[in-house]
Amino acid sequence: MNVCVIIPAAGRSSRYGLGDKLAQDLGGRSVLLRTVEAFTKRDEVRSIIVAGPPGPDEYEEFKNKYGASLGFHGVKLVKGGLNHRWETVRNALTAPGMVPEDATHVAVHDAARPGVGKDVLDRVFNAARKLSAVVPVVAINATIKRVGDQIEQVSAHEDDALADVILGDAGKVMIATHRIVETVDRKGMVEVQTPQVFEVGLLRRAYAQTNLDGATDDAELVERLGEPVHAVEGDVRNIKITQPADLKLMRAILGVPPPAERPVHKRF
Repeated sequence: MNVCVIIPAAGRSSRYGLGDKLAQDLGGRSVLLRTVEAFTKRDEVRSIIVAGPPGPDEYEEFKNKYGASLGFHGVKLVKGGLNHRWETVRNALTAPGMVPEDATHVAVHDAARPGVGKDVLDRVFNAARKLSAVVPVVAINATIKRVGDQIEQVSAHEDDALADVILGDAGKVMIATHRIVETVDRKGMVEVQTPQVFEVGLLRRAYAQTNLDGATDDAELVERLGEPVHAVEGDVRNIKITQPADLKLMRAILGVPPPAERPVHKRF
């Protein structure tokens, strides 16, 4: 088994809100480097590609920030897509000289999932030796409800008609609400994680389709071909860092303190 890992890292971290989430300190190393390191000790993994921002200036900044540390692990860098994750993966998959000709499988893993553990990797890689498309999943145990698109603003203060006339909305705390449309049956529902592992030829066929719009993960493109995708057990600790609270949780999972709590000479 010869696995090439593609790590899309072209996103703008718009939901994170406090700068580049991939550059955040995680035990003295960046989130991105932690993610890459999860694969560097795997015998199956023979090559790793990180797809960065598409813009020339952004890409140069990305290379200056991460190039040396990623190069130490033999990681190849390529420009990602402009708008969608699938564009980024496609760029890495099709760019000349990126995926080695002798690769048998491609694993696609979120750059912001630095906590993927050995057990999950064991399961997905071992299953992929027999199956052409494998993804890790975790069961959804909470009640699932669908909400409507319309936002209704509700004041947190008691109604006061006179104050409303005088002050209007000044000083009011408004809460955005959505009306619940339905409760969804959670039976058979799972949350999909990464890495998602595919036979290289199958993934190339999936990305050769003419319409890739709307795909939120690579497995969906394989499903559009009518090919089976199999699920193995994931890990609730394999979270994706999307917001600052996720980074705090990831530090707790890995048992690493934030930089302010470590000696200066040990900070990233």
